Amino acid sequence: MPIGITKETLQKWYEQGVTYADYLEKAGAKAAPWHAVGEQAQLSVRQKELLSSFVRTTHVLVISGVWCGDCSAQGPMLAAIAEASPAIDLRWIDRDEAVELSNMVKINAGNRVPTVLFMAEDFEPVSIFGDRTLSRYRAIAARQLGDTCDIPGIEIPQNEFDATLQEWLNEFERVQLLLRLSGRLRQKHGD
Repeated sequence: MPIGITKETLQKWYEQGVTYADYLEKAGAKAAPWHAVGEQAQLSVRQKELLSSFVRTTHVLVISGVWCGDCSAQGPMLAAIAEASPAIDLRWIDRDEAVELSNMVKINAGNRVPTVLFMAEDFEPVSIFGDRTLSRYRAIAARQLGDTCDIPGIEIPQNEFDATLQEWLNEFERVQLLLRLSGRLRQKHGD
């Protein structure tokens, strides 16, 4: 998370975010690729068990664009992860409606999407991740697409899809373990 971004700032933007269902409903027909990928975003029993074991509330805000190929490819994965854990509270905000926030969390000097902001239960900043996982970057580099986004709705090879989903899950787990082992939060919760 960028140095200087406060929990108050994060909470303000988080509260402006909407649920995944509301985000897609607002998008109308542009959400079709998201729904198609959502059908593919199935977690394994092991992944669901891991996510259901999370105990620390994690607020997650995704800065996204419904028009973005990377968002439509990875957003449904994030939604599936959050749906499997009662400890993950996921919200969505459109980059073009949150330019001020997007400018605060640029990646490589760009307003990249998706950008995922992870916060503790009290909105303390924990992590920022985006716009693609390592496996996604490797696959795109192998296809030599350059710096353009994939077209929304383009089919993603299953091995790339599975690796990308697992890497997102790994980041959620890393954040959960950071919060679970946090001295500040362990003292607060007496555990």
